[in-house]
Formats: sequence, C-alpha cells, structure tokens
Amino acid sequence: MSVHGVTGEDRDDYTKGESREIRLRSRRLLLQIVRPHRARIAWTMLLVVVSAGAGVVGPAIIAYGIDTALPAILDGQDWMPLWVATIGYVVSAVVAGVLMYAYTVSSARISQAVLFSLRRRLFDHTQRLSLEFHEQYTSGRIIARQTSDLESIRDLLDQGLNELVRGILFMAFTGVAMVLLDPISGLVLAIALVPAILLTRWFQQRATVLFRETRSTSARMIVYFVETMTGIRAVKAFRTEARNDDEFGDRVEDYRLANHRVISIFGIYEPGIVAIGAISIATIVLLGGIRVIEGDLAIGVLLATALYARQFFQPIQGVAMFFNGYQSASAALEKISGVLEEEPTVPEPTQPQRLEASRGRIDFDEVRFAYATGADVLPSLDLHIPAGQTVALVGTTGAGKSTLAKLVSRFYDPTEGAVRLDGIDMRDLANEDLRRAVVMVTQEAYLFSGTVAENIALGRPQASREEIEGAARAVGAHAFIAALPDGYDTDVNKRGGRVSSGQRQLLSFARAFLADPAVLILDEATASLDIPSERLVQQALQTLLADRTAIIIAHRLSTVSIADRVLVMEHGRVIEDGSPAELIAAGGKFAGLHRAWRESLV
Repeated sequence: MSVHGVTGEDRDDYTKGESREIRLRSRRLLLQIVRPHRARIAWTMLLVVVSAGAGVVGPAIIAYGIDTALPAILDGQDWMPLWVATIGYVVSAVVAGVLMYAYTVSSARISQAVLFSLRRRLFDHTQRLSLEFHEQYTSGRIIARQTSDLESIRDLLDQGLNELVRGILFMAFTGVAMVLLDPISGLVLAIALVPAILLTRWFQQRATVLFRETRSTSARMIVYFVETMTGIRAVKAFRTEARNDDEFGDRVEDYRLANHRVISIFGIYEPGIVAIGAISIATIVLLGGIRVIEGDLAIGVLLATALYARQFFQPIQGVAMFFNGYQSASAALEKISGVLEEEPTVPEPTQPQRLEASRGRIDFDEVRFAYATGADVLPSLDLHIPAGQTVALVGTTGAGKSTLAKLVSRFYDPTEGAVRLDGIDMRDLANEDLRRAVVMVTQEAYLFSGTVAENIALGRPQASREEIEGAARAVGAHAFIAALPDGYDTDVNKRGGRVSSGQRQLLSFARAFLADPAVLILDEATASLDIPSERLVQQALQTLLADRTAIIIAHRLSTVSIADRVLVMEHGRVIEDGSPAELIAAGGKFAGLHRAWRESLV
C-alpha cells in the first residue's frame, strides 16, 4: 500500500517564490482571525507590560534596602526606609502576580476564541468545497489539518506567545534597569548579548528547516495510518499486514529521525545560552567586586546587577521554546491556509435563479467534460430526459455513466456546454433548490452517528416519525429496523445496532425517498442487495419512481427492467437509445449484454 495525496502543502521542495507566497498567505489568515479581538489584545498587552515592569523592580528595591535602608538604621535608628523597601518589594511582587494571572486568563480567552473561529472556519470551508477537492485531497490530510495542525497552533497560542512576549519585555526592562543602576554592568550584559543573538539566529535558521521536516513526516505518518484503517477490509482480504507494518515503520522512523535532529540542535542551543549567561554573571560579579573594594560601587548595587544578569538570560530559554512551537505552528498554519485558499470548482451562483417546484426535466446541451488530470470523459453529449421518465444507463466500466450522474447532481460542472434542470442551467440554480430537487444514492451507503430514524431523516430533519416509517416501509426496510434492539431509535454505531451492507443500502433508499426529490439518481445502488432484497426494492421503485425522473446506473440488468428507456454508453457517447424491449429486439449491444446476463442466471 502506498501513500498517495501527500502533495502540495505537504511537500518539502518549495521554490523561493512559492515559500514566500505561502508565508504571506498564512500571515493574511492570522491577521484575519485575530482582527476581531484587537481590543482584548491591546488590553492584554497592557497587562503584560505592567506585570513585567512590576516583576523587574525587585532587585532595585533590594539594592535600595541594602545601600540606603540598612545604613539609616545603623546611623540613626531610622526604620522608615526599611519599611518602604519591604512594603515596596511585597507590593511589586503581588502586583506582578495578580497582573500575570489576569494576563494569562485574558490571553487564554483570545487563544480559545481564535482556535474556535479557525476550527469552525476550516470545517465549514471544507464542507463547501466541491467533490473534486475531496476526491484528490486524502482523508488523512484533512484529519491532520483539523487535529495535529490545530493542536500545534493551540500550543503556540496558549504557551509559546506567553513565553515570547513576557520574555522579551522582561529582558528589555531588566537591561534598562541594569544600565540605570550601573552602566558598566549594563555594557558587560550588552557585549554578552552579541553571541547570544548569533546563537539564537543560528538556531532559528536550523529550526525552520527541521521543524518543517517534522511536520511533513508527521503528515505522512498520519495519512498512511488513516488510509490503512479506512481500507482495513482490503488489508485483511489481501493479508498485507506485514508489508503495511514495514511501510508504516519506515514512516515512524522518518518521524523519529526528524525529531532527533530537532533535539540535537536544542542540545547545542540551550547549553550555549546557559554558558553565555554564566560567563556574564561571573564577569559582572568579578568586575563589581573589584569596584566595591575600591569604593566605586555599592554592595547593594552589585547584588542587584548580579540578580538582574541572572534574570536576563532566563527568558532566552523560553524564547527558544517559543521557536519550537512557532516553527511547528507556522508550518501547520501554512497547511490550513492552503485548504482555506481552495476555491470550490462548483461555485454557488452570485445571482441564483429560484426553482420552487421542479418537474424533473433534464437536458444535456452539447456537453463536454474532462476531469482536471485526464482526457475527455464525455466528448460531446446531447441528451434530453423528459420529466417523470425512468432512464437506465448501461455500458462497460469507464463509459461515462457515473460522470453523467455527477453532472446531473452538479458535483461537477461541464467543461463546455450546459446541463439544465427544467430549462435552467444548473450553474444558475441556488444550491438549496438543487439539493432539494436532485438526490443521488450511491453504492457506498454511509450511516452517520445517531439513530436509524435520524439517518433516514438526513435530507428532511423535520420529518415526523410516521413519515420516516412510511419511507422505510416503501423500500422494504421496516421489517429489519423493527427487529433491531430499539427499533428506529437504535444507535447504528453501538453494539446491537450494526447493520449489513444490504441493510445500509435500504436505509439510504429510505433516506432518499423521504427527501422526495424531483430527480432521483441510483448509481450502482442495488449492488449490495441480495436477490430477495433487490426484488423488494424493485417493487418499491416501480411505485415510488412513477411521478419523478429517475436515472439508474446498474450492471444488474434486472434493475434495468423497470426503466422506460435505456441508454447504452461507450467512450462517453450514447450508442443505443430505446426501451428495453426495443433494444433487445434490435439485437445490438444491449441485446448482447441482456443475453449474457440471462445465461449467467441459468
């Protein structure tokens, strides 16, 4: 099993122009999602500025206490300076703590609001994208966008930004305080800052590359896992477990090596920052001690500068951790912005025409269609289906039958020409009207979490229980539903609520019939049914399709027998058109297919 679909935003070989455009796109997205929270962001920034300032004054107060308050007590028994120093230190610590709490709560609210907006926006946009996108963009990548990528952004907003903003402000205020207390110590700190900046820059450049690699290897691992679990029946059928284990192991190993390289640069960066900080403190204490002996520096100032130097380099490690989260979140935001930049290939019309009650007449006017990556599937098709007619499409695989059905459902738009419903170009119809008028039932009957009744009422959530049961009875599904543990209230995803593939198909029929469309498309919809179930459905179809247009795609010619008209397709063209009896009598392609089918029943 190979991983397909890890392309586009998951690849590593960007050109410079592509990388720049992707970065700009992700920044535009970031600005869009934070813009509604500008007032709270400004308030939060004020809190962190005051909090950082209150946290920095502590060593200066200590210096005041040692150099001013203590001599005042020894010289004149004046305790007031000491009380001022003590109360000032406690007040600054309390203010810093309270404001830090307020800042943390406020920033958390911003991050949660941003994540809520981004998560909803990604879900809503992905739903609106056309079928073409979902057929090309693998489910594993979609899941990675909504899970691991958003979690990376959450980690950055909840923790990384706190470390960065507070760290930078704390370093800035500390540097200013040192210069005001002792310019020479401030100069030593400024000199030490040069190698720290160079080391940080080296780390940033390396981390940018390596964290992108971890995101790509993580995406490949998730995609492979999801695809394997989704196709577990094929895995079991062809006994590919051992080969899958090896391939998944390779992807896990790639992810492990990528993370190992990240850890390696952290192993250089963090000890390097610690060493620069230790050397700086030692130099400040040594020079300060000499000056204290010579009487050029007060001992309280020396202690304060040593404390400031120690505090100055602590946030740098937090900034390093920010780069960890930033690179991961930046790569995640680029991928999410890539999905959000996708435009539906089947867009909603800007000025839609209303279709309150469809009759179901379908016209193909000189329609040509080709998928984005292939040749023409329908080279030129003129087809007219009157309202209320049941049409069966037959032909070999690849003849264009399902493509025709997708055009009628407007999952795709024609490359040239027009598909019309009741004389209106489908590109001009509102999606709401189109979805109400046209319903497709495919072989892949999907049941969502919830009860049987909720699944049947998917197209008409407001339907009554009587209407739901009526639809189930019409397609022959009522008997097996009534036999379930809780009948129509049985949860289809819980033990006891499991249904067979044929039963799933019957439920999808009931769902479609309850929606009551003017046009019903059955794309291999009876393929999962056994012979008794198929006969039940055929009996129901003859009644339920009497007043609606129906397009039936089936290889089982027993289903075709209920059609008013049969279209035989080959290479995207209609080569035979007539009633089943007429085509059998004509002795052409359909007659041969019908004869082969009859012989297979013997």
